[in-house]
Amino acid sequence: MIPPEGRTAREEPIRSVLMDMDGVLVHEETLVSGADEFVRRVADSGRRYLILTNNSIYTPRDLCARLRTSGIVVPTGAIWTSALATAQFLDNQRPGGTAHVVGEAGLTTALHDIDYILSDRAPDYVVLGETRTYSFEAITKAIRLIRDGARFIATNPDTTGPSTSGLLPATGSVAALITKATGVDPYFVGKPNPLMMRSALRSIDAHSESTLMIGDRMDTDVIAGLEAGLETVLVLSGSTTRAEVERFPYRPDHVFESVAQVDLL
Repeated sequence: MIPPEGRTAREEPIRSVLMDMDGVLVHEETLVSGADEFVRRVADSGRRYLILTNNSIYTPRDLCARLRTSGIVVPTGAIWTSALATAQFLDNQRPGGTAHVVGEAGLTTALHDIDYILSDRAPDYVVLGETRTYSFEAITKAIRLIRDGARFIATNPDTTGPSTSGLLPATGSVAALITKATGVDPYFVGKPNPLMMRSALRSIDAHSESTLMIGDRMDTDVIAGLEAGLETVLVLSGSTTRAEVERFPYRPDHVFESVAQVDLL
């Protein structure tokens, strides 16, 4: 890869790769052209890698199955979700705690795996994740629990998410509604919080100095990689256009049309 503008050639070779999923490898379940070959090249090179997603709906096993239908075959251990990062954070903060969850299997499974008890009776936390079926009843319950003293955690700040029929309101939008009703801001664990990047690096025993972050969003992927000290690649196969890059006060190290153009040598 060409050294970033204004920087000298990389001192450390790329030994590990973090890559976003939606917009980088797939659109829903449709393959981004060349993404399957790129993942295969990374795996064949012996580099450690993780596929990251802020989407907390699915378990890693579910996501592996979805990727497989698109032609990308990876082990479950190669998936790192905001739900896993949130569970790890809670396990570090308050082991064996209780939580009321607004979300789906990806989040509840991750919390069960750290021996959290899911409860709506004075829980330690209200944890808000992604779901395609937000209900007024569930949001009202979350608001009441937070007002009664539960700590407010959200898996990610994305305000919208993709679907086959268009954009959908996502965790960040619902979190804003709850904040307006309670006066309590959530702690967002997922991208762009560099906490998620550091937890991903630890899970594969990787170091920021020799890791590349590939994403399609400036406001989550690139800024998270930048703040975690990673070399960053923005691909234009997702939600960001080349013209939009100039609107941000920070820049990725590299910009490519898609991962098919990324050369790790």
